[in-house]
Amino acid sequence: MHRLHIIVEGQTEEDFVNNILSPHLLNQKINPVHSDAFLFRGGGGSLKFEKCRKVILDALKQDKAVYITTMVDFYKMPPDWPGRNQASHCKKYQDKAATVENALSQDILNQPGPSFNKSRFIPYVQMHEFEALLFSDTSKLAKRGKKPAKISAQLERVLQSFSCPEEINDNDQSHPSLRIKQHIKDYDKRVDGILVAREIGLPKMRHECPHFNEWITKLEDIGNQ
Repeated sequence: MHRLHIIVEGQTEEDFVNNILSPHLLNQKINPVHSDAFLFRGGGGSLKFEKCRKVILDALKQDKAVYITTMVDFYKMPPDWPGRNQASHCKKYQDKAATVENALSQDILNQPGPSFNKSRFIPYVQMHEFEALLFSDTSKLAKRGKKPAKISAQLERVLQSFSCPEEINDNDQSHPSLRIKQHIKDYDKRVDGILVAREIGLPKMRHECPHFNEWITKLEDIGNQ
């Protein structure tokens, strides 16, 4: 069985990996992948890349067979992350993600020390925030509010302004989680986020979020290596 460590930004992503993504990967019919989540930080600590680089490299060095991937939001990503400043000038969300992921891969794989099998590191940047995935089905997301029908229509109007949920931008006044809070006042990121994600399901998220789907496909392909 292949092993995969998914290094995530926060507790919501950790819950998502452990409760939704990992069971899916484990249930793959060919060469199941055992995956688990590790936090880059705890208690709201720093997400500076210097510290995160060490976490990634240590994980790669400690187990020569393990695969490593990341799940980090583009929104509020510190500027010291490879490619982050350049990505800010990209117009398309896919180009933003690719710019950071490619730069991150190059940085990690060029670090001094033992050479790594390049396929063992799979960088992933969530565009633009975990909550974007919840826009994959606004009707299910709206159920967390007091007037689901009205809220669903409001959230759907937000979504109609973009080509897909992942395009919902990272401006301080318009990032995905803020847009949800504007219509669902009591929305709790960790509690509601996971409940909604479970109800929506991975297939729907993958269908509505192309970049997210590409990442999941790469993880599934580990089982064929």
